[in-house]
Amino acid sequence: MSRARMDPSRDPLKPSNSKFLFNPEAPREVLALCWRISLLSCLAGSISLVLYSAFTNTRETHWLRLPELPRPRPRIPGPDGAAPTNISHILFGIGGSLRTWHDRSRYSSLWWEPNSTRGFVWLDEKPPENFSWPEGSIPYRVSEDATRFKSSSSKSAPRIARIVLESFRLELPNVRWFVMGDDDTVFFPRNLVTVLAKYDHRQMWYIGSNSESVEQDVMHGYSMAFGGGGFAISHPLAAELADILDRCLDRYSHFYGSDQRVWACVREVGVPLTVERGFHQIDIRGDPYGILSAHPVAPLVSLHHLDDVDPIFPHRTQIDALKALMDPYRIDPARILQQSFCYDPNQKWSISISWGYTIQIYPSLVTANVLETPFQMFKTWRTWGNEPFTFNTRPESSDPCRQPVIYFVDTVREAGWTGSLTTYKRSDSKASRGCAKADYARVLAVESITVSSMKMGPDYWNKAPRRQCCEIMDRGSIRSRSMRIRIRKCRAHKTRASPSDP
Repeated sequence: MSRARMDPSRDPLKPSNSKFLFNPEAPREVLALCWRISLLSCLAGSISLVLYSAFTNTRETHWLRLPELPRPRPRIPGPDGAAPTNISHILFGIGGSLRTWHDRSRYSSLWWEPNSTRGFVWLDEKPPENFSWPEGSIPYRVSEDATRFKSSSSKSAPRIARIVLESFRLELPNVRWFVMGDDDTVFFPRNLVTVLAKYDHRQMWYIGSNSESVEQDVMHGYSMAFGGGGFAISHPLAAELADILDRCLDRYSHFYGSDQRVWACVREVGVPLTVERGFHQIDIRGDPYGILSAHPVAPLVSLHHLDDVDPIFPHRTQIDALKALMDPYRIDPARILQQSFCYDPNQKWSISISWGYTIQIYPSLVTANVLETPFQMFKTWRTWGNEPFTFNTRPESSDPCRQPVIYFVDTVREAGWTGSLTTYKRSDSKASRGCAKADYARVLAVESITVSSMKMGPDYWNKAPRRQCCEIMDRGSIRSRSMRIRIRKCRAHKTRASPSDP
């Protein structure tokens, strides 16, 4: 028997291998064991908590309740497909009120097409039960209560600003564009389709135009789409606005109108205004003839503030005057108000045609630069001043012999499938009466003008814009106190660019 085995000084209960206390693997094994025990404890506790919650009335349980986080609103899927935009892809949102709708519904009845246009007029309250909503009129919806929003000026501004949000939340199918306007806005829907079809509706777009009066642009914003003239918001931008608009509106409660607040929120998204010159706020006072007779080379999309300007045709109510403009629009939408210039070098006449509306004959040779500049027959919107405007103007000459003889559209009809014939009659109310010169008398001898033209297809506006040309027929001869003019495409290298050209 060895000494080590018989040594009575050793404790038999202690491990004989002294290296165990210094074994580096031992602490690691202990930690792993503790970690497993902890995991099993957590797992058992979780299972117990789940079982407790499943069989307990959680509405009466308040312990261990975590604060609820706001649930993100599900994204409404946008319209797919690359098919060309048509009128069914546009949803109109018209700001109105029950008090004004009875009178202003006359304007929407001019352009609303029940079988094709989509949208609603948004009212501040529900009509009474004995109120008969006109058949074929734009349908209505009642806006949500917006009195919780701050507003330092217009109390209706938050409600009307939210029309784009409430329209988006309707989740109507195949909506590519949300178009906002007022209840006294007159839209020209086919031209609106032409304009919006140029843009990719799957991108973020904010499309419209600003005011004609500089004082309005200074006060509200040069880069803002004025709501009366209307503006268009693409589906993706509307989706972004739907997420932020309610929070955004109170940040701009000091702004005056709903359009200004929408603009401010669109800027927060980072989308700029894309200007289309066919949207018209008509922020002027007086006679709009100068603007309409020298329309920019762009499709006419909208007119606004028509209660605040003179009738666009003399001796008619504004509604009857607009009906007279709608007749040629329906025959050739893309051409309405488009200018063409003709010159008669023998008689030294200059002729300006604003198709479907008016013709001016000058008994002198006038350059195109002057003819395309509107007569200033109006004042600024706010101060009734003579200037400034966002476009050039020219004064009416004090010399009656330098004033044009003016004609207004009288009849319009189709010529086959592809053409049109319009006649214009001289307006005594616009003709100068104080000129006794013989050359002016020769112009006054023309009582009517017949204009022929091919229809201008909507694809015309997909090309670089260019004013079309015209030519005087029958070598300028006047038969039965009438003359004929033909509008046509300009021919290469054969366009009379100025009255002095050979």
